[in-house]
Amino acid sequence: MKTSAVVYKPIGLAAGMAGGLVAGALFRQVWKVAARQGDAPSPTDRDRGWPEILAAAALQGAIFSTVRAAIGRGGAITVRRVTGTWPD
Repeated sequence: MKTSAVVYKPIGLAAGMAGGLVAGALFRQVWKVAARQGDAPSPTDRDRGWPEILAAAALQGAIFSTVRAAIGRGGAITVRRVTGTWPD
């Protein structure tokens, strides 16, 4: 196993956990602004319709995927700067 991969594993794990927290907080704030409501609907919320539930899920997925990609890319760039090689 390359040194860069060994260095990247714990960094990626910690960054991923932090990213999940950041993405969740970001989603809640974006939902409040976009939907002009407090909480996003859950799939089992009987008072909310399909369009609203699916829109919330799509927005949440987009935010989580974007944050995950940004953190993964940033972590790989950091590891390359530290070790001189790209983690595979």
